[in-house]
Amino acid sequence: MLAANADPEVLLRYDTDLDKAFEEAREHSDLTPLVQTVRRWWFETWNEANLAIYWKGTPEEFYKLHDSAIAGVRRALPTARVGGPDTAGHGGAFMEGFLDHVRQAGTPLDFVSFHAKGAPTVVDGHVRMGIQAQLETVEQAFRMFAARPELKGKPVIIGESDPEGCAACQGARVNYRNGTVYSSYTAASFARLHELAARHQVNLQGALTWAFEFEDQPYFAGFRQLASNGIDLPVLNVFRMMSLMRGPRVPAVSSAQIALDEVLAHGVRGMPDVGVLASRGDDQLAILVWHYHDDDVPGPEAQIELRVSGLKWNTASVAHLRVDDTHGNAYSAWQRLGSPATVDKATWDSLRATGQLTALQAPRVEKVSGGKLRLEFALPRQGVSLLIVTGAAHQQILPPDL
Repeated sequence: MLAANADPEVLLRYDTDLDKAFEEAREHSDLTPLVQTVRRWWFETWNEANLAIYWKGTPEEFYKLHDSAIAGVRRALPTARVGGPDTAGHGGAFMEGFLDHVRQAGTPLDFVSFHAKGAPTVVDGHVRMGIQAQLETVEQAFRMFAARPELKGKPVIIGESDPEGCAACQGARVNYRNGTVYSSYTAASFARLHELAARHQVNLQGALTWAFEFEDQPYFAGFRQLASNGIDLPVLNVFRMMSLMRGPRVPAVSSAQIALDEVLAHGVRGMPDVGVLASRGDDQLAILVWHYHDDDVPGPEAQIELRVSGLKWNTASVAHLRVDDTHGNAYSAWQRLGSPATVDKATWDSLRATGQLTALQAPRVEKVSGGKLRLEFALPRQGVSLLIVTGAAHQQILPPDL
């Protein structure tokens, strides 16, 4: 993100300094790797300028800031990817005004971005997640973009995509973060982003989790983060699962997956959401299965019968990775130790290892009959599984740190 002061004189000095910095970098061969790295960055001007807490000026003053800052970046780096405006929520009238401005002014816009947050509450002493609020924000933003022909095919980035809006807050409402509610919510919500993008024919480039690193804090202090004192949280393992899904999506349906319109209207408040997302890469099929509910309360396991068709092998190797209370979950292991305030090195090493993405079982070779494969397993409430299916002759080898 490129942030600049709204004072034109300060802005001019900033732009000039940026030009000089890149010119010096281009003249020194030892800085070439830095320049190449910066070429991969995505530049936006400000953060949530539609909120008075972050932007004190008028929308028109923001447009002036944006145009000048983007011009400065492009002078320094002509191939830079520039966009915005990274509004809080879909942005409403502010977003519409910004899009009108860049179209009329001819300001480069390589991507359009906004933020989407859920709205958890506390009900009867437990956390109830608000997946509906986050997805409804995405629905409205995508509908807004789809209505503008000039944005057809334009990359869209959800610059903050989270279950709620305050990473540094603590308290009962955000007590979901350390455990599997956060990880299963992430699987269920990110899968719906793909559904919404397909519905509105939007080019969803990516979604970012706005997580932080909080130093010198107690173990599992409840901030929105991916690790606590160097020990990974379950949600990070769901992102690791997603990183192992290669290639394009392939059709996948679940008889127990809550329909998109139902989640948009009501969230997941009745029956649990047992859903599936699949992708196909070279000699690999990856299948993500989750068992999610908005309410952080115990519930029965889901009995999964997975049927795969269209395979080209006679046998298949199946690797089954899992995040639940006893797999890829250092937080529950720490709780079983009595939630100690301090741990020795041996315990820390053990917790760190427990927090890595782990297999439910060793890879197995399964028979494929007529191109079809059938698997059965139980998936606990708020659990997530990733099954990687390959030809037995090309057995999937997972990195040792996953």
